[in-house]
Amino acid sequence: MKHSRRTFLRAAGITLGLPLLESFGATRPESSPKRVIAICQDLGFIPRLFFPETAGKQYGLTPYLEKIAPYRDHFTVFSGLSHPGVDGGHRADKAFLTAAPHPGRASFRNSISLDQVMANEIGHLTRFRSLSLSVNEVRSLSYTQAGVEIPSIKSAADLYKKMFLQGDQKAVEAQLERLRRKESILDVVLGQTSSLSKRVSGLDRDRIDQYQTAVRSLEQRLSETQAWETRPRPTVDETLPDYPSDKKQFFEMVRMMYDMSRLAFQTDSTRVITLFLGGQRTPGVIFDDGRSFGGYHNISHHGKDEAKLAQLEEIEYVQMKMLGELLGDLQGVEESNGTLLDNTMVLYGSNLGDANIHNNTNLPVILAGGGFRHGQHLAYNRDFNTPLSNLYVSMLHNLGIERERFASSTGPLSGLARA
Repeated sequence: MKHSRRTFLRAAGITLGLPLLESFGATRPESSPKRVIAICQDLGFIPRLFFPETAGKQYGLTPYLEKIAPYRDHFTVFSGLSHPGVDGGHRADKAFLTAAPHPGRASFRNSISLDQVMANEIGHLTRFRSLSLSVNEVRSLSYTQAGVEIPSIKSAADLYKKMFLQGDQKAVEAQLERLRRKESILDVVLGQTSSLSKRVSGLDRDRIDQYQTAVRSLEQRLSETQAWETRPRPTVDETLPDYPSDKKQFFEMVRMMYDMSRLAFQTDSTRVITLFLGGQRTPGVIFDDGRSFGGYHNISHHGKDEAKLAQLEEIEYVQMKMLGELLGDLQGVEESNGTLLDNTMVLYGSNLGDANIHNNTNLPVILAGGGFRHGQHLAYNRDFNTPLSNLYVSMLHNLGIERERFASSTGPLSGLARA
């Protein structure tokens, strides 16, 4: 997307009536809401180009971090973090936000993802409890309390329609009727399982109880959806994106999803987003200058081949450049107490430490914005990693969710302080 249009959107904001103008006697709200977007790039980064050699605030920027250098004081880069017991190479993407162990095994059962813990606390405050998004991937990063995958939205155009296009009264009534019908079905299901629980073993009763908990959670979400369905959707200056159909237009797809995520936060449509950037299923990439490379996944398994390494570097440079664009767009939106970046935690990382060897340790992770004291490289033991879930606990605390543990965590992450 062109820089001029971005500049215009920053100036124009969203057209929910006129903005609050102090010159006309309006008072600014005391604080803006906290948000979070968690992004997983599933093919990792070349470690030597990502991780700094020195720790602390005086660390030297690596070639990849140079791409987001203007926001150095707004992000922290980590090394020596991973999920204990999470192995399985590419399959570890399923556990990026859950930390559930051994995702590569046939017996694997996932657990609740970080975003859904957050959504369970603050999701009722917005039209959408959370948004699960993906690019060139059929899977999602988001999982319910019962470990069930939440389907992702795979097109920026579909996301735009979901957030901003309002149906006529007949369409709204039809949607409400569908929601009511689903609720009535859930009532029947709960009744049947309650009756069944009296005639089964203790272990089966535990399973039924877990199932009923999941059904009640879904029932609550349906009730929340009904309440929002009759309220008008926000109006924005942004037009419906022309989302590419060619999966090789990977970079443009990512940019559009970033733009839609920013709009979702600006309009307070949601405060929790996950975005899965599926390089594995990207058949090739087309650059802005028209050049193209084939097989992103194949290139990531470079085997130290110099030609493949050179191509992979170029792809990863663009990935980091686009992250810088996202941070800049969030920084460019002024809010009552700082900028949208100040109020948004941007988690950016990968389930692979080194895609070339399917390694799931020493994961490349960056946390930007959100009200932390940034501008540093927090280096932990690269041989005996600190749980990445410790960072997740710190993020939960920053959102006002005072949980002492999440998944494999041992507590909040040392060295990361809130501003």
